[in-house]
Amino acid sequence: MFTLVKNANVYAPEALGIRDILIAAGKILKIENKMDITGIDDINIIDIQGQTLIPGFVDGHVHLIGGGGEGGYHTRTPEVLLSHLTLSGITTVVGLLGTDCATRHNDSLYAKAKALTTEGITAYMFTGGYKVPTETITQSIQRDIVFIDRVIGLKTALSDHRSSQPSTEELSRMASEARVAGLISGKCGRVVVHLGNSPTGFNPLCDVIKQSDIPVSQFIPTHANRTELLAEQSMMWLKKGGYIDLTAGINPDKGAKGSVKASSFLAKCKANGIDTSKVCISSDGNGSIPLFNEKRELIGLKVAGFGSLLYQLKEMIQTENMSITEAVIPLTQAPAQCLGLEKDKGEISPGKDADFLILDKNLDIQHTFAKGVCHVRNGVAQIKGTFED
Repeated sequence: MFTLVKNANVYAPEALGIRDILIAAGKILKIENKMDITGIDDINIIDIQGQTLIPGFVDGHVHLIGGGGEGGYHTRTPEVLLSHLTLSGITTVVGLLGTDCATRHNDSLYAKAKALTTEGITAYMFTGGYKVPTETITQSIQRDIVFIDRVIGLKTALSDHRSSQPSTEELSRMASEARVAGLISGKCGRVVVHLGNSPTGFNPLCDVIKQSDIPVSQFIPTHANRTELLAEQSMMWLKKGGYIDLTAGINPDKGAKGSVKASSFLAKCKANGIDTSKVCISSDGNGSIPLFNEKRELIGLKVAGFGSLLYQLKEMIQTENMSITEAVIPLTQAPAQCLGLEKDKGEISPGKDADFLILDKNLDIQHTFAKGVCHVRNGVAQIKGTFED
């Protein structure tokens, strides 16, 4: 079946103006000023009358099978539901484990990634977790990445009282394994590094870069806006050519004391002439948000949602006066490139997957298309996960 989207104000993420987009077999076939298709009976024509069309969000950090557990068994967060992603504009998602690598397993994470892909979006995963030596599916970092289709890289944790406190040598070895596996398999092979609020910050990563031949681009430091110290170190990391991942839900306006809003971070980078093409924004969705006091004692726990991605998009445009193109890149193009998915994801371009969002004048999501299929229409989920009500 063919779908023709007419009169879309396209940000690819660069501004293309009003365009018509022809879609078939889950791919974007053509983008032109005006298309009038004749001779095809099986065609769905959608006229969006100048509404904004952007790529679907590429969320590189989601706890697909839940996370948490810091407050006991009853605080394990639930698995993500398909419609929770699509209603929030997420068409490509990457899952990983969190603190709990005892009752959560990479085998189950792989099954969830396969399930979501079957249900219509695109899902991948990072093997590993907080624990070092790291947990894997095949008992090998390299074999997981090389031989398992949905595994694109490795996850570990630093500068956090919940991490395994790995040495520089251990970090270097893990990063090298993931890097070589990526080269062999044609995947990104990068290492997502959870950063906590310890004052050590980026120092362990800097030690690896100084003491080995591993390039700075091998790592994806995440939660990089958790503290003002991490935000400052992130700017230095960007200047060295590295990627960083900001967590949309970490927001001082929402109670995350001492943190830096993702939109504010990007605006500051822009003001200081820092290249932001390698800045990604993810949700950390479905993970727990534990609150610890100065003694590292748990005093509260929440669950991260997915609406923070759209919230940050609006903040960048409406509060920080960034262009739509500038605001869209860290949610789409940048993570697609960082995760090695740029062949199919992150842009509105012929030959790429037909993953896109249609936004109204208030920048709210009206429609979500994943692989050319409408998952959300007029703000209502049209397709739900297998066991959703």
